Amino acid sequence: MTHHLKKAELHCHIEGAAPPELALRQARKYGIDTGAIIRDKTYVWDDFTSFLKCYDSVASLFRTEGDYALLAEAYLTELAEAGTIYSEIIVSPDHGNTVGLGADAYIEGLAAGMDAAKAKTGIESRMLITGIRHLGPEAVIRTAEYAARLRHPLVTGFNLAGEERMHSVAEFSRAFDIVRDADLGLTIHAGELSGAFSVRDALDHVRPSRISHGVRAIEDADLIKRLADEGVVLEVCPGSNISLQVFPDFASHPLKALYAAGVRVTLNSDDPPFFHTSLAQEYEIASRIMGFEDSEINGMTRTAIEAAFIDEATRQRLLAAI
Repeated sequence: MTHHLKKAELHCHIEGAAPPELALRQARKYGIDTGAIIRDKTYVWDDFTSFLKCYDSVASLFRTEGDYALLAEAYLTELAEAGTIYSEIIVSPDHGNTVGLGADAYIEGLAAGMDAAKAKTGIESRMLITGIRHLGPEAVIRTAEYAARLRHPLVTGFNLAGEERMHSVAEFSRAFDIVRDADLGLTIHAGELSGAFSVRDALDHVRPSRISHGVRAIEDADLIKRLADEGVVLEVCPGSNISLQVFPDFASHPLKALYAAGVRVTLNSDDPPFFHTSLAQEYEIASRIMGFEDSEINGMTRTAIEAAFIDEATRQRLLAAI
């Protein structure tokens, strides 16, 4: 059991953290039929394309600042109850615009929920603004420009998510230059649906301190050595990888091999209810199924705090709590 261990998470999409029960309540509030996306209190999808469609449908059920405050507070409170001391949530102003709320109100709603969760439980959290890859480079540049000028104290990083098989990483290098100049932390989805080459492209064109997923690096020994040598942190999401059939089962998942090779790895839940997991369950998987010792798992939590996009005083306070 890992309930006694302190936990930290760097990779969770906030709309993807909505429990089906909360989504159903939101659907009733707005008179939306969810029969195509929720059955038996479970999200319905069968491949990455249908997952994205289901995700966007769930996201559309959150439409006001209050809705987003409720979502952030509910998720962070759940994390805190499992012993989590820090969380970075991946947020998409594009979703705020899509539902007619607007990016600023979307961010303010989430921030209100984050503040409420901290007041209630003490959990520290930050937001990473994400560009949506399949909307194309120009759309991501607009999102990067928004992130760069926002200067919100809880917005500390930038990510690129979405359909990894569309567009080359090089097409997004300008967007990352914009947010780098604004001193935001950089991470990027790579090495999940696309192979090791996508991780190398991310390192070459974006120069991030972290890679979201990155597990397909296992296909390239030279790349594994580069990750270890450069100290790039992987935000590993084992439950997500198995649900999306990146690997057939936990026995064949490369977390253990990456760790043994000296790559800095962390544990994350990605879109927990969509993938029938939670951050607590990811810690359990690392312990019971993958055979990591408590001290090794604590090391991954420490790595997450060391790699977090936070100020140094907060970092040191959180490290002291592990």
